[in-house]
Amino acid sequence: MQLNFSFIIPVYNRPQETKELLKSFTELNSNIEYEIVIIEDGSTLSSEEICKSFSSQLNISYYFKENSGPGASRNYGMLRAKGNYYIILDSDCILPSHYLNTISSFLNYNYYDCFGGADAAHSNFSTLQKAINYVMTSFYTTGGIRGSEKSVSNFEPRSFNMGISKEAFNATNGFAKIHPGEDPDLSIRLLKSGFKTTFIPNAYVYHKRRISWAKFYMQVKKFGLVRPILNSWHPSMAKITYWFPTVFVLFSSVSISLSIFVNVFFIFPLGLYLCLIFLDSSIKNKSLYVGLLSVLALFIQYFGYGLAFFKSTIYINILKRDAEKQFPHLFFK
Repeated sequence: MQLNFSFIIPVYNRPQETKELLKSFTELNSNIEYEIVIIEDGSTLSSEEICKSFSSQLNISYYFKENSGPGASRNYGMLRAKGNYYIILDSDCILPSHYLNTISSFLNYNYYDCFGGADAAHSNFSTLQKAINYVMTSFYTTGGIRGSEKSVSNFEPRSFNMGISKEAFNATNGFAKIHPGEDPDLSIRLLKSGFKTTFIPNAYVYHKRRISWAKFYMQVKKFGLVRPILNSWHPSMAKITYWFPTVFVLFSSVSISLSIFVNVFFIFPLGLYLCLIFLDSSIKNKSLYVGLLSVLALFIQYFGYGLAFFKSTIYINILKRDAEKQFPHLFFK
């Protein structure tokens, strides 16, 4: 099968990030032909002029549409793309020079209708970006669910770095209107439809995440709210590990309370885990400061996700509330 790649990139008020991403396309070490489809999702800060500035170097199609969310924008782009294999990226990503060759070589040797890749921190990222990237990707914090060589088959790709064949897109109608959560939902529906997914080692992107502590908290909180909804849609895919952040909230709260009111030794298990996070992040990022920020990011991630997950579980799985009515901000019309 001859693979013709179309990169699908939704954009919302991020012209500078779009510029950096397109620049990384010009530095790809590849002779493979491809097209880039940019979908401006109702932005007030347009990326159109940025796209025009690269039109002599790259095969770019630019579309502007009313705001309907990233999932619908990706569907919009795939419906207009000319290729037969779509590679979906977030606009705040940067590609390493080997990216396209890595994907092409893998798929030509071992074809899958859907793949995912990891995200990594570039050396020039801020300390905050590196700390958040660490807690979002480390085995010690997320179990490697965003990409590891141990999860090669039946992987649930994330839409910041995801590939899907035209056949698989047509069979599933693409992304649902929920956000976040549209990417694991699509991955699960692909598996139910008989398509196989995989993780491609070394097909990582640099994921910038221009984000503050407050925005990070809101992001992980939404992740926590969404997961019980996905569990109710796809009960067979629910995992006990999704409860880990909620358990951590309870464990850390009890540990701190007992260490204050009963005996200081109750804090030791929590302290050992936090030391592991600090040391691992410090070594991997070559910075003690990033290691320290990673500990703070860990608490924000676990408390934001864990409490929201517990709240959503009560409303969705116990009280059987309608998800769209209970959490309308998680759905695009």
